[in-house]
Amino acid sequence: MVTFYAFCRVIDDIADDSTLPAEERRSQLERWKTGILQGFANPDELQVEVGALSRRYPIEPSWLCQIIEGVASDLDHQRYERFEDLLAYCYKVASVVGLVSIEIFGYKNPGCRDYAVHLGYALQLTNIIRDVGEDARESGRIYLPLEDLRRFGVQESDILQRRYTSGFHEMMLFQSQRAFRYYDKANLLLPDEDRQNMMPAEIMSQVYGEILHKIQRNGFRVFDRRFGLSKLRKITILAGYALRGILKAV
Repeated sequence: MVTFYAFCRVIDDIADDSTLPAEERRSQLERWKTGILQGFANPDELQVEVGALSRRYPIEPSWLCQIIEGVASDLDHQRYERFEDLLAYCYKVASVVGLVSIEIFGYKNPGCRDYAVHLGYALQLTNIIRDVGEDARESGRIYLPLEDLRRFGVQESDILQRRYTSGFHEMMLFQSQRAFRYYDKANLLLPDEDRQNMMPAEIMSQVYGEILHKIQRNGFRVFDRRFGLSKLRKITILAGYALRGILKAV
């Protein structure tokens, strides 16, 4: 997981490196894809470890390439017309991350894959809701579907200029309810026999779910602050799952 996290971090950093021209970032990401599929010519330590992942676990190299394609799409797309378009993006940058992760965690029931996909949707939608203000301010990106902006009478300029309107609040409530449905669906899809191995994913689910509840309770004031949980709350959640694991083993 350390290797996989480092891979995701490096790929994401390349795509977000505003000091490099977009073409250079795209070229670096393509070199990563080529290396994963065909082997790295002069691999660094991380590339060696990433190359070994598919030999140690049943991880398809194409999954790693889909993650790269997902972050690379940020170089080309700053808007998504329909929710289905956004969901395709979420699948590559979050659900596929989940599919790789569960292979490392280990699972028994193939239904766990559907759990990973739906939890990925929920987590990424939460990220998008939380980061609306930051994305607009730093890169001019609006990930929320344009069809939803029109539905609730929200202008792109409202988001880019950080204006709270009644339509914005209603749209964000709609988006949060959509995300909560994916959390609920993921929970229903998680096979009982795999709950113990999926504990890291369940911790992420609770943390991000609580963040989303916090954003909603605070009226979606995402232009004013970046929401998160306190260190104490995170430790409490972690301790709760650790205790549950201990009791399960006794």
